[in-house]
Parts: sequence; C-alpha cells; structure tokens
Amino acid sequence: MLNLLWNDFLYRPLLNAMVFLYNALPGHDLGLVIIVLTVLVRIIILPLGLKASRSQRKTKSLAPEIAKLKEQYKGNQQEFAKAQMELYKRYGVSPFSSCLPLLIQVPLIWALYLVLREGLTAINPEHLYSFVYYPGQMDTDFLGLVNLSVPDKIFLPVLAGISQYILTLMTSQIPQSGTPQEKMIAKQMTFMMPLITLFIAIGFPAGLSLYWVATTLFSIGQQLWVNKEKSVEMKIKIKKAGDHKEIVIQETEVIPLEKENVNLEKK
Repeated sequence: MLNLLWNDFLYRPLLNAMVFLYNALPGHDLGLVIIVLTVLVRIIILPLGLKASRSQRKTKSLAPEIAKLKEQYKGNQQEFAKAQMELYKRYGVSPFSSCLPLLIQVPLIWALYLVLREGLTAINPEHLYSFVYYPGQMDTDFLGLVNLSVPDKIFLPVLAGISQYILTLMTSQIPQSGTPQEKMIAKQMTFMMPLITLFIAIGFPAGLSLYWVATTLFSIGQQLWVNKEKSVEMKIKIKKAGDHKEIVIQETEVIPLEKENVNLEKK
C-alpha cells in the first residue's frame, strides 16, 4: 500500500515532470530541468517559506530581549520558558516553523535521488503518462561538464556548502550577551550545517547537489526579500507588584531589520 502511494503520488509524478521538462526545455539539459523544477517547488511552498523566514527574523530580533528574560529568571528555568513562550505567542513566532519547508522537501529529495539513480538512465516507458513523450536515453550531463546521475566530488558539493554557509550566516543567532561557551557553540553551529551539506553532497548523485544549490539560493533571495520588509521589534518590561511580576510587551517599529536593536516608538 505504502509502495503504491509512493509510486503514484511522488516517484512517478516527479519522473514524468522531469521527462516533460527535459523534452520541453531547449538544449535538453538535465541540470536546467532540476533548476526549473526546484524553482517551481519553491514557488508552490512560498507562503510557508515566507512565514518561516519572517518567524526567523522575529526570533533573531527578539534575541536581546530573550537574553534579558534569561537574566531576569536566572535559576528559574520553568518561569523563563513560560515567559519565552508567552513572548513567542504574542508575536506569532513559532520556533519550529522554519523546519516545515525543509520537511516538505525531504520526500521530494528522496524521490529525486531514486529518479537520478535508476529512473532516468533507463526509463521504463510504462512509467510515463500518455501525454509525456518517451525520449529514449536521456543525457544526464549538466552543461556538458557534470554527470548528474553519479556523485560529483568537487564543484557542486563545494558550491552547495558555500551557499549553505551564506544562508546560515543570514539566519544564525549568535547571542550578543551570554557565556563564552554559548557564543562558541553558536559559532560552531554556523559551520556545522555547511560541512554536513558538503560531505553529504559528495556521496550522492550530483543532481541532488544541484537541487540543494538551487533551493538554497532561492532561500537566500527569499531571506533578502523578507529582511527588507518593515519589522516589528519587541521590547520587554518587567514590572514588580509586590511579590508578583508582570510582563508588559510594547511594540516598536524598526526598518530595516539590520537596525533591529534601535527602538523607534510608533508615531
């Protein structure tokens, strides 16, 4: 049952989409097919992607205030977590929303891996829809330089790692205040994802590396777009009333986000 669902709703549609684009696009270049397919997928999930980028931006903007809450509730992890989640809820920040676009792409990446490994080099005509022309043996080279059906050891993996590093720099949250150990861990995480991307790309068909480069570049453009939008920065005040503490949240506008630590009261 699961195998039937996989073939009918993911593997076969992806195979047909790639063959259709291969026939339709000039030059019959598989690399161009993967790039176009990547852009189409990212456009389809663009609302989720924008939501994730905006949530990341808000989380990054909140970092100084989170640090203040951490200091305020030092030694009381439960109260700190409660105040942090209240802050996130107030401004519609979901710590896990940034993972959703990637999770949606995971089945597609796996299907692309299978298509590159066994589907394109020897296409079974029975897997093609009636309106998709059978091209025979497909050329799996990208620009005549890289065979996308086998691993590439240098060019595309390095490009995937570099693009991932740029995106990680744009979205990383290195705490301005915090222990040296916390800052060191945050900086290490900036390099970890690009290195993981590099080593994974080396061992898989180059078409996956090209897909990752294309989707990461799309994410970089998406993040640049979101960063230019008007932002709302959050300011936390802790009021003491006897033995009770009241959290007062004020909105202040900041544009652009690069100046997020400058508070400008709303007019």
